[in-house]
Amino acid sequence: MSDFTMEKGADGVAVITWDVPGKSMNVMTRESMVVLNGLVDDALADEAVKGIIITSGKDSFAGGMDLNTLGSIRAEAGDEPAQALFDFTMNGHHMLRKIERAGMDPKTLKGGKPIAAVLPGTALGIGLEVPLACHRIFAADNPKAKIGLPEILVGIFPGAGGTTRLVRKMGAMAASPFLLEGKLSDPHKAKAAGLIDEVSDDPMAAARDWVLNAKDADLVKPWDQKGYKMPGGAPYHPAGFMTFVGASAMVNGKTKGVYPAAKALLSAVYEGAMVPFDTALQIEARWFTNVLMNPSSSAMIRSLFINKEALEKGAVRPDGVADQKVQKVGVLGAGMMGAGIALVSAQAGIDVVLLDRDQAAADKGKAYSEAHFAKGVSRKKITEEQAAQMLGRIEATTDYAALKGCDLIIEAVFEDPKIKAEVTKAVDAVTDDTCIFATNTSTLPITELAKASKDADRFIGIHFFSPVEKMLLVEIIKGKETGDRAVAKALDYVRQIRKTPIVVNDARFFYANRCIIPYINEGIRMVAEGVSPALIENAAKMVGMPLGPLQLVDETSVDLGAKIARATKAAMGDAYPDGAVDEVIFWMEAQGRLGRKTKAGFYDYDDKGKRQGLSDAVKAQYPAAEDQPDLHEVQNRLLFAQVLEAVRALEEGVLMDIREGDVGAILGWGFAPWSGGPLSWLDMVGAAWAAEQCDALEAKFGARFACPKLLREMAQKDQTFYGRFAPQATAA
Repeated sequence: MSDFTMEKGADGVAVITWDVPGKSMNVMTRESMVVLNGLVDDALADEAVKGIIITSGKDSFAGGMDLNTLGSIRAEAGDEPAQALFDFTMNGHHMLRKIERAGMDPKTLKGGKPIAAVLPGTALGIGLEVPLACHRIFAADNPKAKIGLPEILVGIFPGAGGTTRLVRKMGAMAASPFLLEGKLSDPHKAKAAGLIDEVSDDPMAAARDWVLNAKDADLVKPWDQKGYKMPGGAPYHPAGFMTFVGASAMVNGKTKGVYPAAKALLSAVYEGAMVPFDTALQIEARWFTNVLMNPSSSAMIRSLFINKEALEKGAVRPDGVADQKVQKVGVLGAGMMGAGIALVSAQAGIDVVLLDRDQAAADKGKAYSEAHFAKGVSRKKITEEQAAQMLGRIEATTDYAALKGCDLIIEAVFEDPKIKAEVTKAVDAVTDDTCIFATNTSTLPITELAKASKDADRFIGIHFFSPVEKMLLVEIIKGKETGDRAVAKALDYVRQIRKTPIVVNDARFFYANRCIIPYINEGIRMVAEGVSPALIENAAKMVGMPLGPLQLVDETSVDLGAKIARATKAAMGDAYPDGAVDEVIFWMEAQGRLGRKTKAGFYDYDDKGKRQGLSDAVKAQYPAAEDQPDLHEVQNRLLFAQVLEAVRALEEGVLMDIREGDVGAILGWGFAPWSGGPLSWLDMVGAAWAAEQCDALEAKFGARFACPKLLREMAQKDQTFYGRFAPQATAA
């Protein structure tokens, strides 16, 4: 069965329906583009057809392009991948331009056939670019639908005419949130913004009526009309000049120049705005090809689209384990983490028992969800009925007996092994032998904690990141005796709450924290050395980190860092490597500079907790040295501190799937998303160069930068991580 089918009605309206077999949402492929092109040709050539409606046979319209298509085109192109990608993009432009002109006379702009798009639900990427080429867009009144162009979020930009059309339709300023931020809107907001034309309870009937009554003038796009002027002004117009200068400053300010797609998009818009529409499409195609040829876009697509989607669909789920969908979850500890876990569980339709030592604490935890849902109602994201229904799923209690019937328990009490052991035993006393017990810990070894359980096979770690409702990643940790059913249960639960899981083996700090703590420590270590805090923070942001290491300490709290340092030192003894870091952390702790929560840390804050700037008090205690290091040296220290831990985690078997290393790094702590993750970054720069940098950094700064055996071996063999460890590759 074809992805597109056409039915010609007796009234002269040809309905082209997009319905990809076996998929929950439509995606565009090379093959389906050819089919759509042929059906449009057929309808335009048929004198009995008065007009066309393009719609979907699913609840949504389309999720965009199958990004695997772009990779396959490049792989098949041999020595001319750029030409192949450009030709493919231009073929798409020709097809959509054919829809836009619809057979009209090129001189008189008359005689065309009206073409409408009907969106029953979500329309993303090329799923909006196709409708933008149509003459009128009708959307169903579906509040769950999302409409927009999110390509920038995976390292590319709208390259099927969406960039050029949206700017010409709305103006560069109005289009920028949709193009540069990937903003998505519900149908009513999309109509208000000018993305679509009508919202209807019966969009098919409305579209059919419009098609049968449309006039020649209704089909001509503004940019094809004589005397067209771009809304807000083109670059050479006084108002437009200011827009483009501001846009350039905004893009460079936000991306620090490390995201090639944003710069390319702005170039396509700027250059395209000064030429006729068809030439602008060629410019868009050239810049789109430029981005696709950049290794950054390939890495981002692989990590943030292909690998992320694979993990969410169960790529690492144990084979042969039946569905483990969670019906009722018990959450122990109603603090910030427990309250957040209860919130996302209730949102997913799961019954929740939220338990704490006293009723007031349990009620406070439930009140967190109540406030969250109330905000959703005030912003019209949910109804009062939906809020009440979700809140009603949460039972706040102090009674362990209420946990009977739970098929998953998530413990989120204090990071104290004794307390965790007590609650583990209390839960075992009231739950049956099918219940899986998970501990939400960021530092304590799962294998040790499992000793308090009567069945270590059913004991697992589920590490949430704070705030739970906002963070996309969940780290699942297998203890030495954790069984497959516990892993499957954790994965199925994470899928239910619509987050992305990674599964790692038990080791100190697991995966995410073992990488992020060295990043933070390296920044603090540099402060002690006399490196300017401003240089440290800006070097981090200029290499793509969302937060500098000093700001990150302030956000997570200095006293937490001090607590982790003491616990780690007690566990490691003489092997503990971070004494120089402790000097700074313990001084700040003694000064009461605990970060944002005390309105004093590496940064100063105003009375409302707004960051004001790097603290003079810290600068006075650790004055900047007269000679400051090179920017690239600071960046290498900050990057390699993280990257080498990722390599060691893979080398030691903590990471079991290379995809989890990259996806987890980006979603868990924001590792330079433009790079595709730490292992993708190493593939970009090359193992040989990385090994050389390790040797130089080790010679100057110490053994923490020693090149791992695995990286050294790969440098000698000229290997890449994805070449050696990708799921389809055979390890060397």
